[in-house]
Amino acid sequence: MNKRIVLWIVFLMSLLLIWERWQTFNGRPSMFFPSTTQVAKIDAAKPGAVPVPSANGAAQPAGSANTVPADTAAVPQGEVITIITDLFKVDIDTVGGELRRLELLDEKDIADKRKCQFFVFNCAFASGWKSLFSPDEKAAKPSNVVLFDRSEERTYVAQSGLLGGYPNHKSLFVAKPGLRTLDASGQVQLVLESEENGVKLIKTYTFKKGSYSIDLSQTVVNDSTAAVTPTMYLQLVRDGGKLEGESGFASTFTGPAIYTEEDKFHELTFDKIAKNTEENDQKKAGEKITYLHPDHADNGWVAIIQHYFVSGIIPQEKVPREIFSKKIGPNLYSIGNIFALNKLEPGASETLNAQIYSGPLVTSLLEKVAPGFVLAKDYGWTSIVAKPVFLLMNFIHGILGNWGWTIIVLTLCIKLAFFPLSAASFRSMGKMKLLTPKMTAIRERHKDDPQKMNQAMMELYKTEKVNPLGGCLPILIQTPVFMALYSVVLASVELRNAPWLGWIHDLSTPDPFLVLPIMMAISMFIQTKLNPAPADPMQAKMMMIMPLVFSVMFFFFPSGLVLYWVVNNVLSIAQQWVITKNLAQAK
Repeated sequence: MNKRIVLWIVFLMSLLLIWERWQTFNGRPSMFFPSTTQVAKIDAAKPGAVPVPSANGAAQPAGSANTVPADTAAVPQGEVITIITDLFKVDIDTVGGELRRLELLDEKDIADKRKCQFFVFNCAFASGWKSLFSPDEKAAKPSNVVLFDRSEERTYVAQSGLLGGYPNHKSLFVAKPGLRTLDASGQVQLVLESEENGVKLIKTYTFKKGSYSIDLSQTVVNDSTAAVTPTMYLQLVRDGGKLEGESGFASTFTGPAIYTEEDKFHELTFDKIAKNTEENDQKKAGEKITYLHPDHADNGWVAIIQHYFVSGIIPQEKVPREIFSKKIGPNLYSIGNIFALNKLEPGASETLNAQIYSGPLVTSLLEKVAPGFVLAKDYGWTSIVAKPVFLLMNFIHGILGNWGWTIIVLTLCIKLAFFPLSAASFRSMGKMKLLTPKMTAIRERHKDDPQKMNQAMMELYKTEKVNPLGGCLPILIQTPVFMALYSVVLASVELRNAPWLGWIHDLSTPDPFLVLPIMMAISMFIQTKLNPAPADPMQAKMMMIMPLVFSVMFFFFPSGLVLYWVVNNVLSIAQQWVITKNLAQAK
């Protein structure tokens, strides 16, 4: 029995490692080790001209009419205009009308609190104890979460414009005067205009109170004396660096994503985009280029996802578009759409509307943005279990109003759901513990004949009606639930900065005083003592050491997840103790 438990533990750990390899093979981030892209620093070099796909999907050389202008081109001096709403503080550059910085006023971040790599201790590890002795820890003040940002540390912007020598994201726009904060109706608009070669582009950003969505209207006016057929683009540009200080045990996906009604949701890694771009750049002019995703649609959206947050461009529906993703410079990537507009006669105009969502991955908000946008909150392969778990958690939270107590009540619900299986498991383990003297005697009697020893053991199990594997079944069944809850706690921004009580101020980060991990170790030790003792002294020592090993791992896990496991262990101990006591009395 005890050897089988050890084998099951080895098997489960092997499954975890296989899953880890499968994640990295499919381009998702490693749970334990950062990839080259994850730790790469932003290269100071600026990208050059990048070929944009033509209507037939053929590669075009840099410098052609359908090329996004190079960042190395001379850039005029512009003005940065700041728009402030109840949720945003946004900087928009009059050079290109680029959305270059966006702060979320309702989403706070504690300086350095998440800068924690595995086995790096000047981070969130035991930060509560360190704050008692270190003035620096006490001095940390909340700051606004920043998404879009063009700075020395980060490049993450939203750009738009026209191809073919008309106003683009490097052209100088003129901002019309007006309010830069919300007006009495609860909205504020910024209108930007630029004209090149007789074609005027008017960009209108509209911000609304209580909304993380920004409406972008782009109107093309032909002020020339000849007909034109302009091409419009919208793109998100980001460097390939991971979020600063992300924990190896809490590594999440950072990268572009695409959704269309026909092909559904696709996540793209920066490494794969770089490889795909290199392959396309090697193709000759006129040769068809290929992407890792659908390249034509009349619906859907593009986005860049990071832990807890997403920025996405959602163009108006039923407008044909090309979808592209490419590496545009050293450690710099873009994803976006290209629209072939109608032929415009002199004096004619055409408007294309889009929505830019930049905010938290809150399920209730994402569902209202666009079809399929809720998929940006990705639970990975555990989605089939994680989504119902989150719905149940959300329902309980609506009643209790505290995510910590919600996790405790959820644990009770899960425990009740698995009660019959757990009871059968504990009865089996209790019987095994009562049989320990007989099993020890059999091992001593047949220690020189393993075959006879196994036959005697099987006969004993049959006589006593004991299933030696009965204690493992609930563990196997609960493992998907545990991993689903891990995904929910890790991915749900609802738990971010959510307090429980006392010393737990954020259920999405490790316990600052290590109280829950220590309680976890104690509960596992008690469970080990309640289980049948291994006959092999070496196995017995291993089983006693395992609580310590697991507790060290849980030092780096979100406190919400550790809370679930501690409560689950306490309930299991109580149930197992009662069942074992009843079995002993029955004897």
